[in-house]
Amino acid sequence: MTEIASLRPALPIAIAALAIVPILASRRRPNLREAWTVLAAASAFVVVASMLPGAIAGTTRVASFGFLVAGVELSLQADPLGLLFATVASLLWLVTSFYSIGYMRGLSEHAQTRYFASFAASVAAALGVAFASNLVTLFVFYELLTVATYPLVTHDETPEARAAGRKYLTYTFGGGVAVLAGTVMVATMAGTTSFTAGGIAGLATADPMLARAAFTLLIVGFGVKAALMPLHSWLPDAMVAPTPVSGLLHAVAVVKSGIFGIARVVLDVYGVDLTGSLGMGLPLAVVAAATLLIASIIALRQDNLKRRLAYSTVSQLSYIVLGIAILDPHSIVGGLLHIPAHAFMKLTLFFTAGAIHVETHTDDISEMAGIGKRMPLTMLAFGVAAAGMAGIPLVAGFVSKWYLLIGSVDAGQAVFAVILLLSGILNIAYFWPVFYQAFFESEDAADAKPLIEFSLGGEERSILPKHDDHDTGAVTDGGHGEADEHDGHHGGPPADGWERRGWRGGESTWFMLGPILAAMTGAVVLGVIPRTAVFLRLIEVIVAAATGVHV
Repeated sequence: MTEIASLRPALPIAIAALAIVPILASRRRPNLREAWTVLAAASAFVVVASMLPGAIAGTTRVASFGFLVAGVELSLQADPLGLLFATVASLLWLVTSFYSIGYMRGLSEHAQTRYFASFAASVAAALGVAFASNLVTLFVFYELLTVATYPLVTHDETPEARAAGRKYLTYTFGGGVAVLAGTVMVATMAGTTSFTAGGIAGLATADPMLARAAFTLLIVGFGVKAALMPLHSWLPDAMVAPTPVSGLLHAVAVVKSGIFGIARVVLDVYGVDLTGSLGMGLPLAVVAAATLLIASIIALRQDNLKRRLAYSTVSQLSYIVLGIAILDPHSIVGGLLHIPAHAFMKLTLFFTAGAIHVETHTDDISEMAGIGKRMPLTMLAFGVAAAGMAGIPLVAGFVSKWYLLIGSVDAGQAVFAVILLLSGILNIAYFWPVFYQAFFESEDAADAKPLIEFSLGGEERSILPKHDDHDTGAVTDGGHGEADEHDGHHGGPPADGWERRGWRGGESTWFMLGPILAAMTGAVVLGVIPRTAVFLRLIEVIVAAATGVHV
C-alpha cells in the first residue's frame, strides 16, 4: 500500500459537521433546511466515492492534525476498510435524507430542525470512525457518535423515549470505557495504536495474558454497539426513535460502528494470525453464533414490526462478527460483504415499516392482513429485502452468506455452517408471516403468526386476540402526527377494509417510496453483480492485505 498526504479523508467529515450550521439557521424555512441536508449528503458521498479507485489500486490517503496525547496523533486515513464503512454510511445518508423529509412531514413531527442537525452530526461522527487511523482517534469519534445520536433516540420526548435514551447512554458509554481501557493496554504493550494491515507487530511479543485481556476489553467495548448478546438490549428499546433513525443509525451507522471496531481490532490491531494463536477467534465466533440464533428465536415472538426488525438486526450483525471471528479468508469476505448487504436490506425493511406507520398508523403484524392491497410496492420491497435476509439467491444476503458457508467449511468449523443454515430457516420463519399476511390473507380472516402456529402458513381464524394499543404495551413509532386522512383510523384496517391503491405509487409519497425502492434496488444489485457494485472488489483488497490470500 502506498500512503500519500491528503486532506480528502477529512473533507466528508467536515461537510457533514459544517452542514449543522445552515440547517439550524434555516429552521424557519423547511425547504431550505432540507435542501442543505440533501446537498451535504450528496457532497459527502461524492468525496468518499472519489477515493475508491485509489484505494482499490493500493493508495491510502492520510491526513494528520497534530497530537491528541503524547505519542498519539489525531489522524485520518482512507484505507479500503475505512472506505467500505464510509461508502455505506454516506450513500445511505443521502437515501435516508429524502426518506426523512417524507416521514417527518407525513407525521407533522416536532423539532424537525433538531432532528436534521443531529442526523448530520451523527453521520460526521460515523465518518470519523470510518477514517480514524488509530485506536485513540477511533475512540474519540466513537464517543462523539453516542453523544450525537442521543437526541435522535429521545426525539419523541416521551417517558419511553427518555428511558430508552438513558439505557442507550449507559450501555454505549460503558462500552466506551472498555474501549479506552483496551486502547491504553495496547499502547502500553505495543508502543502504538496505529492500524496496520495484518496487525501491530509489537503485540506479537507482548505478554499473552495481557494481550488477551486487552483484546477482550476492546471486543466488549465495540460489542455493545454491535449488539452482541448479552450487551444488546439497548437496541430494541431504541426503536422508539423515528423510523429513519432506526433505519440509518441503528441498522447502519451506530451498530456498524461497533462491527467496524471489531473488524479493526481483529484485522488491523491484532491481525488474523495473532488472534488465532491467542485463541480469541473461537470464543468470539461462539458468542456471535449464539447471538444470531437466540435473537432470531426472540424475533419470532415479536408482534410489533419494528421490534421484530430490531431483533433481526441483532441476529444479522452477528453474521458479520462470525465471519471475521472464523478467521478464514472466505469467511472474512462474507462477513465484510454483509456490512453493505445488511445495510441495504435492513434499511429497506425499516423504511417499509415507517411508511406503513405514516400511511396507516399500523405497527403490529397481527393487524397487517391484506395490507398489500393498500401498499403493494412497499410490501413487495419488504418481501425482496426479507428474501435477501434469509439468503435467497439474487439478493445481497445470498452472496455474503455463501462466502460465510465456504469459509466455515474451509476452516474446519462445519458446525458454524449448520448454524448459518438454521438461522436462514429462522429468518424465513419470522419474515414470512409479514409478507404472507400482506398479500395472501384478508382482513376478516387474519392469522396473526401463520408460520409459527401452523406449518402450512395460515388458518381461518386469528391465533392471537386483538388488543388496543394501550393494552398490548407494544413499542410503537411514537409519532406525533394525526390520523391518516385517507384511511381515517389508528392501526389496522379500516372497518370497510383496506383501500386498493394499485401499483403506480399512490400508496405513499415518493419522498418515502423512492428511497424504499432505491434501497431495495441496491440490495438486488449487490446480489446480482457484487463486484461491479465496488464493495466486493474493495473487500478483496482488505482481505488480501490482512491474510496474504487473494480470494
